[in-house]
Amino acid sequence: MAKDNAKASKSKTQGFYDRIADFHNIALKLNGYRASVAKYLRSLDLDVSTDSMILDAGSGTGIVTLGYLDSGLLSKNIIAFDLSHKSLKLASEQFAKRGASYVEVVQGNILELPFPDESFDLILTCGVLEYVSLDAGLAEMARVLRPGQKLVLIPVKPSIVGSVLEYLYKFKIHPIENVRSTSERYFNIVSNHEFPLKEPIAWSKTIFLLEKK
Repeated sequence: MAKDNAKASKSKTQGFYDRIADFHNIALKLNGYRASVAKYLRSLDLDVSTDSMILDAGSGTGIVTLGYLDSGLLSKNIIAFDLSHKSLKLASEQFAKRGASYVEVVQGNILELPFPDESFDLILTCGVLEYVSLDAGLAEMARVLRPGQKLVLIPVKPSIVGSVLEYLYKFKIHPIENVRSTSERYFNIVSNHEFPLKEPIAWSKTIFLLEKK
């Protein structure tokens, strides 16, 4: 029964994002999330090279991947992974316009990542763990991340804007204290960054830099 419920929930979420992908993509372009992510990533001393394997887990239409590309970090081994076929189609189009057709798009379930253990040198994830068990989602990301490497986690935080997004996008915000305690089962928390209030991403998101134990 639990398996059937999980399958139904996955199908419902996939269908929802397939329907709203165009609107969601426009909204993300207008709110400046891409620039905020790029600015934050540039501020980090990440161990990333041209051979590094990068995963955007729950990439949607590719805004975080594009932010990574804009940051100037090296690597042409990038996978944008999402549940929504339509979102990935839009992401592919945007990567091509950006001159980054080498970014591979892969469709699937965030709780069943189709990659071997310890495959990636960096994982980025934004707005996807709100749809699943926090522990199960973080455990699966930890599985495919190499020891000592980083996860950039951008969760929705409790706020007025966050509550509006929670209603519109049909997810559930995890309390920040739960994000912290659950993260610590698999990762060391390097930092918890708050975006400047002048940036719209600050109104609904915070950001954790995690290092796999």
